[in-house]
Amino acid sequence: MNTDTIADCMKQSFADAPFSKIIPQLASAGVNSYTADLVKLRNTYYDADGQGFDEALPLKDGPAIARSFDTATVNMTVKAIQRGEIGYAEFLRRIMNAGCSHYEVFIGGRKAMYFGRDGEFYTEPFPAPAK
Repeated sequence: MNTDTIADCMKQSFADAPFSKIIPQLASAGVNSYTADLVKLRNTYYDADGQGFDEALPLKDGPAIARSFDTATVNMTVKAIQRGEIGYAEFLRRIMNAGCSHYEVFIGGRKAMYFGRDGEFYTEPFPAPAK
Protein backbone atom coordinates (compact mmCIF):
# COMPACT_ATOMS: atom_id res chain seq x y z
CA MET A 1 0.00 0.00 0.00
CA ASN A 2 1.12 3.50 -0.73
CA THR A 3 0.82 5.14 2.70
CA ASP A 4 1.73 8.59 1.34
CA THR A 5 -1.32 8.50 -0.94
CA ILE A 6 -3.48 7.28 1.94
CA ALA A 7 -2.30 10.18 4.13
CA ASP A 8 -2.97 12.62 1.29
CA CYS A 9 -6.49 11.20 0.88
CA MET A 10 -7.15 11.86 4.59
CA LYS A 11 -6.05 15.49 4.13
CA GLN A 12 -8.25 15.83 1.06
CA SER A 13 -11.23 14.34 2.90
CA PHE A 14 -10.92 16.88 5.71
CA ALA A 15 -10.62 19.59 3.04
CA ASP A 16 -14.03 18.32 1.83
CA ALA A 17 -12.95 16.54 -1.35
CA PRO A 18 -15.84 14.33 -2.50
CA PHE A 19 -15.86 10.62 -1.66
CA SER A 20 -16.09 9.89 -5.41
CA LYS A 21 -12.65 11.50 -5.85
CA ILE A 22 -11.06 9.79 -2.82
CA ILE A 23 -12.10 6.19 -3.51
CA PRO A 24 -10.25 5.82 -6.85
CA GLN A 25 -7.11 7.28 -5.24
CA LEU A 26 -7.31 4.81 -2.35
CA ALA A 27 -7.84 1.94 -4.81
CA SER A 28 -4.79 3.03 -6.81
CA ALA A 29 -2.80 3.09 -3.54
CA GLY A 30 -3.63 -0.60 -3.05
CA VAL A 31 -6.48 -0.19 -0.54
CA ASN A 32 -9.18 -2.88 -0.73
CA SER A 33 -11.22 -1.71 2.23
CA TYR A 34 -11.00 0.40 5.34
CA THR A 35 -12.60 0.72 8.74
CA ALA A 36 -13.24 4.06 10.42
CA ASP A 37 -13.29 3.48 14.18
CA LEU A 38 -15.19 6.48 15.53
CA VAL A 39 -14.62 5.46 19.16
CA LYS A 40 -10.82 5.60 18.82
CA LEU A 41 -10.87 8.09 15.91
CA ARG A 42 -8.65 5.89 13.73
CA ASN A 43 -8.87 4.49 10.23
CA THR A 44 -7.39 1.13 9.35
CA TYR A 45 -6.77 0.51 5.65
CA TYR A 46 -6.39 -3.02 4.27
CA ASP A 47 -4.84 -4.30 1.07
CA ALA A 48 -5.72 -7.49 -0.82
CA ASP A 49 -3.22 -9.49 1.25
CA GLY A 50 -4.74 -8.41 4.57
CA GLN A 51 -1.93 -6.03 5.48
CA GLY A 52 -3.16 -3.04 7.46
CA PHE A 53 -2.15 0.58 7.93
CA ASP A 54 -3.54 2.73 10.75
CA GLU A 55 -4.00 6.48 10.66
CA ALA A 56 -5.56 8.87 13.16
CA LEU A 57 -8.74 10.71 12.18
CA PRO A 58 -7.97 14.38 12.86
CA LEU A 59 -11.51 15.23 13.98
CA LYS A 60 -11.66 18.25 16.26
CA ASP A 61 -14.44 18.47 18.86
CA GLY A 62 -15.90 15.07 18.02
CA PRO A 63 -19.03 14.24 20.01
CA ALA A 64 -19.53 11.18 22.17
CA ILE A 65 -21.16 8.33 20.28
CA ALA A 66 -24.90 8.24 21.02
CA ARG A 67 -26.09 5.10 22.77
CA SER A 68 -28.80 4.23 20.25
CA PHE A 69 -28.33 3.88 16.51
CA ASP A 70 -30.59 6.11 14.40
CA THR A 71 -30.67 4.55 10.94
CA ALA A 72 -32.78 7.35 9.43
CA THR A 73 -30.31 10.03 10.54
CA VAL A 74 -27.33 8.04 9.26
CA ASN A 75 -29.13 7.63 5.92
CA MET A 76 -29.95 11.37 5.72
CA THR A 77 -26.37 12.28 6.63
CA VAL A 78 -24.93 10.00 3.95
CA LYS A 79 -27.25 11.60 1.39
CA ALA A 80 -26.27 15.11 2.58
CA ILE A 81 -22.54 14.47 2.06
CA GLN A 82 -23.21 12.82 -1.31
CA ARG A 83 -25.04 16.00 -2.40
CA GLY A 84 -22.14 18.15 -1.16
CA GLU A 85 -24.26 19.88 1.51
CA ILE A 86 -21.83 19.05 4.32
CA GLY A 87 -18.12 18.31 4.61
CA TYR A 88 -16.43 15.21 5.98
CA ALA A 89 -15.86 16.48 9.54
CA GLU A 90 -19.54 17.46 9.84
CA PHE A 91 -20.51 14.08 8.35
CA LEU A 92 -18.52 12.31 11.07
CA ARG A 93 -20.04 14.44 13.84
CA ARG A 94 -23.57 13.76 12.60
CA ILE A 95 -23.19 10.00 12.28
CA MET A 96 -21.54 9.87 15.73
CA ASN A 97 -24.51 11.80 17.14
CA ALA A 98 -26.71 9.20 15.40
CA GLY A 99 -24.96 6.37 17.28
CA CYS A 100 -22.51 5.19 14.61
CA SER A 101 -19.50 3.66 16.36
CA HIS A 102 -17.68 2.64 13.19
CA TYR A 103 -18.13 2.21 9.49
CA GLU A 104 -16.49 0.05 6.86
CA VAL A 105 -15.92 0.86 3.21
CA PHE A 106 -15.58 -2.00 0.73
CA ILE A 107 -14.04 -0.58 -2.45
CA GLY A 108 -14.42 -3.71 -4.56
CA GLY A 109 -17.90 -4.37 -3.17
CA ARG A 110 -18.88 -0.73 -3.82
CA LYS A 111 -20.60 -0.19 -0.50
CA ALA A 112 -20.20 1.30 2.95
CA MET A 113 -21.68 -0.18 6.11
CA TYR A 114 -22.38 1.90 9.21
CA PHE A 115 -22.63 0.18 12.61
CA GLY A 116 -24.04 1.00 16.03
CA ARG A 117 -22.68 -0.19 19.36
CA ASP A 118 -25.11 -3.12 19.54
CA GLY A 119 -24.65 -4.43 16.01
CA GLU A 120 -27.31 -2.39 14.27
CA PHE A 121 -26.23 -1.42 10.78
CA TYR A 122 -27.09 0.50 7.66
CA THR A 123 -25.67 -0.34 4.23
CA GLU A 124 -25.20 2.30 1.52
CA PRO A 125 -24.20 1.22 -2.00
CA PHE A 126 -21.79 3.61 -3.72
CA PRO A 127 -23.56 6.02 -6.05
CA ALA A 128 -23.40 5.05 -9.70
CA PRO A 129 -20.32 6.50 -11.43
CA ALA A 130 -20.94 9.67 -13.43
CA LYS A 131 -21.07 9.07 -17.17
